[in-house]
Amino acid sequence: MHNITLIKGDGIGPEISDAVLKIIDAAGVNINWDIQTAGADVIEIEGVPLPQRVIDSVKKNKVALKSPVTTPIGKGFRSVNVQLRKELDLYSNLRPCYNLPNVKTRYDGVDIVVVRENTEDLYAGIERQVDDDTAESIKRITRFASERIAKFAFDYAVNNGRKFVTVVTKANICKLSDGLFLDSARKVAQNYDIPLKEILVDNCCMQLVQNPNQFDVLLLPNLYGDIVSDLCAGLIGGLGVAQGANIGKDYAVFEPVHGSAPDIAGQNKANPTAMLMSAIEMLNYIEEKDAGYRIKSALFKTLENDIKTADIGGTTSCTDFTDSIISRL
Repeated sequence: MHNITLIKGDGIGPEISDAVLKIIDAAGVNINWDIQTAGADVIEIEGVPLPQRVIDSVKKNKVALKSPVTTPIGKGFRSVNVQLRKELDLYSNLRPCYNLPNVKTRYDGVDIVVVRENTEDLYAGIERQVDDDTAESIKRITRFASERIAKFAFDYAVNNGRKFVTVVTKANICKLSDGLFLDSARKVAQNYDIPLKEILVDNCCMQLVQNPNQFDVLLLPNLYGDIVSDLCAGLIGGLGVAQGANIGKDYAVFEPVHGSAPDIAGQNKANPTAMLMSAIEMLNYIEEKDAGYRIKSALFKTLENDIKTADIGGTTSCTDFTDSIISRL
């Protein structure tokens, strides 16, 4: 029996959560789900989008599966995702990006792993209003955080048979902050046989859309990692199929990387693939690799049979897509 926290967000979050739980249950994995809620709806009842009970649940169970939570733009509460990462010190954001069967993309054979530092940089939220017309944000980079994310990237590369790591910065302009991140990666790389390559973030984006197959593992600070990981998701069919994991020393939270899509909430149109892929990564993490393999195979067979939701070129509803995967387990 595994005790795992399930964080149901808002928008399409509850729909895709239910779909994924149904598939995992059909695969025979014995999980005791500690169901928690977070997001805008929770504010009306508890006054905060991320109550302490949610954090306490993850700390107790060590592992969580999370659906999307809406983040207000330009106002309102801070991102629940960012709060979780800071509270639980989930310093590494892992985003494997590879082609899925029968999902139309510009490139075949894409197989990139994005490793993003998760706790500092501009996302630390250190801001101040200088006056009515001026605001400042502080970009905070530390050697400690930079070296541990570099070590995570190299360890992942070694353990998963990857060939090289590319560190992505803008160290020619941000000489102190990005320069420190780059120097930390160089230092860590000396302890591994896998080569370290270097590229500037603007050039990296251009190279990704011209020839993504030249990359293997990408190592980035927080802001660039957020941007580049979504770019990579676009290479494999969009955010609807992009998985994500936030991993720290003691805890791990697995989640799809797309938003809450409130415009289609409750219409049975949502694509559960990204959350299901995240759940498969979670099953591997808790050593339920056989179930993860069977679910992934069933998902791929479903896509191969042209059973797809609208966002990836199909007409199948969320519930029918879910049932099709279950029938192929």
